[in-house]
Amino acid sequence: MTADRLRTIDGLDLPGEYRRLLRPGEAETDLLGNVHRLPRFFYQISSWEEAHDIRLAPHFTLAELMLVDCREARPLLSQFPHYVPCAIALLAVMLEDFRREVDAPVFISANGGYRSPAHQIGGAKSIHAWGTAANIYRIGNTFLSDAKHIEKYGVVATSLGAAVFVRRFGFRAGETDDHLHIDLGFATLTPRVQRSRLI
Repeated sequence: MTADRLRTIDGLDLPGEYRRLLRPGEAETDLLGNVHRLPRFFYQISSWEEAHDIRLAPHFTLAELMLVDCREARPLLSQFPHYVPCAIALLAVMLEDFRREVDAPVFISANGGYRSPAHQIGGAKSIHAWGTAANIYRIGNTFLSDAKHIEKYGVVATSLGAAVFVRRFGFRAGETDDHLHIDLGFATLTPRVQRSRLI
């Protein structure tokens, strides 16, 4: 299945339980004190089979970018439908470009793609809540667990364009020592055609 068959949902039209967890369109302050609006529009995913079947880019399925563990809010983890921000499609395109440059498979860690604002790792202050970040733990046969490899592939990622941000290797807050973190910032995507209320 291709991404053009995805169903888009205005988060403001979701049932109350989902609105409380996803907080569509709500203001959130990042760790530097800047205010951003959380994603409002989502793709609705009916099952893991569908998520595995949907290719957002030639080498990336939706499932790879939304895999989370028990630290996700229970309703968002254990029942369908699932909802992922529409901007995840932008992330997939960037990852496809990255894969082309490194000429090898790219592996996203669990909790390394989209995480809801209710997720226990970072919550709504994490860039992952926008669906625009990926934590890569392996490229081809190379595990990214040391400065040499994280910095090497970080240079490749930043060469993709000004919108691409890569965390530096290190052990302090905002750095990484066991994966390559790539993100596109606090981007949101409003579908061109959607049936919900006007913006």
